[in-house]
Amino acid sequence: MKEYIAEAEKDLLHTYNRYQIVLDKGDGVYLYDIDGKKYLDFVAGIAVFALGYQNKAYNDALKAQIDKVIHTSNYYYNVPAIEAARKIKKVSGMDRVFFTNSGAEAVEGAIKAARKYAYLKDGCTDHEIIAMNHSFHGRTMGALSVTGNPKYREAFQPMIGHIKFADLNNFQSVLDQVTDKTCAIIMETVQGEGGLYPATEEFLKQVRDLCDERDILLILDEIQCGMGRTGYMYAWQRFGVKPDIMTSAKALGCGVPVGAFMMTEKVAQHSLTAGDHGTTYGGNPLACAAVEKVLDLFEEDHIIEHVREVAPYLEQRLNELAEKYDCIQERRGVGLMQGLVFDHPVGDIINRALEKGLILINAGADIIRFVPPLVITRENVDEMIAILDTCIE
Repeated sequence: MKEYIAEAEKDLLHTYNRYQIVLDKGDGVYLYDIDGKKYLDFVAGIAVFALGYQNKAYNDALKAQIDKVIHTSNYYYNVPAIEAARKIKKVSGMDRVFFTNSGAEAVEGAIKAARKYAYLKDGCTDHEIIAMNHSFHGRTMGALSVTGNPKYREAFQPMIGHIKFADLNNFQSVLDQVTDKTCAIIMETVQGEGGLYPATEEFLKQVRDLCDERDILLILDEIQCGMGRTGYMYAWQRFGVKPDIMTSAKALGCGVPVGAFMMTEKVAQHSLTAGDHGTTYGGNPLACAAVEKVLDLFEEDHIIEHVREVAPYLEQRLNELAEKYDCIQERRGVGLMQGLVFDHPVGDIINRALEKGLILINAGADIIRFVPPLVITRENVDEMIAILDTCIE
């Protein structure tokens, strides 16, 4: 293992401070390193592997598509993309779909669609977008421009222009930023990297009403909080506050790199047209075969219902830890997207947990984030709590 890690540090660009293990395979909600050590996974590839590892139906669907065709380009139609689009429209309630390779690319497309929508209204190119402080939308230049954390942006200035920031769940702060040039408001329905903060029902409805009154587009980033993680296929469905544009990725492909941005028919008819946007790999048959099968399995295996059953138990056990230790300030989150907020950095706790066979990640220096596969059981929660308890103690 040490040899592999040393080789990686010579060959790979050092943009991650990786944990000192080399993972080899997975099974259910467990991962194994190349030495055979077993780890309970409460990260799921950062909220990606919703169905767990070695799901036979999922694997078989990908193998079957590989034996047909993997890629053809968007100059041609392919059946998996057509079927995947139909199914994602059904579960999302949106009208049009554009498949991308990642969540960041989905955000890029959403920004372009919003600006084109505004451009077609008045022919101007100085429209403004309001984003949220503490948000995270990706590392590409457009996505980074609407990410509300200066430390990610400062070395790469200037960002794309005309971006303003408001505070999540503070409607007045949004109003303070609105002008006649505002074309879109973008936010995560539940902030992930920014600290596991859910948008409140009142705030979402206030922003939705504002957008309706002024013909501003509401963009909801559901890349991490979507795909069932909050107990709804998409987190906005909890309150019925439908966006004009929505982004999705991560668990959409359950490991195959794929994302999507979706929009209402109104936006589709008055924004991007042929030649405005494109991608070589986006929507290829292999990626869309994954999306199609994931959506089938969500329905067949009653994943949403399962999340609603097990999530309250995870909340209960995390609350018990928060009551036991003074160093834990609070638990917050929704569904199987939870966080424990500590009064000190959590890196040592996460490293201890890894040594004891539990994989966790942080969300900021002082928050442990819990985004496990959506198929975890109460027994898995108990196993996680038992290990974490000893690490905190």
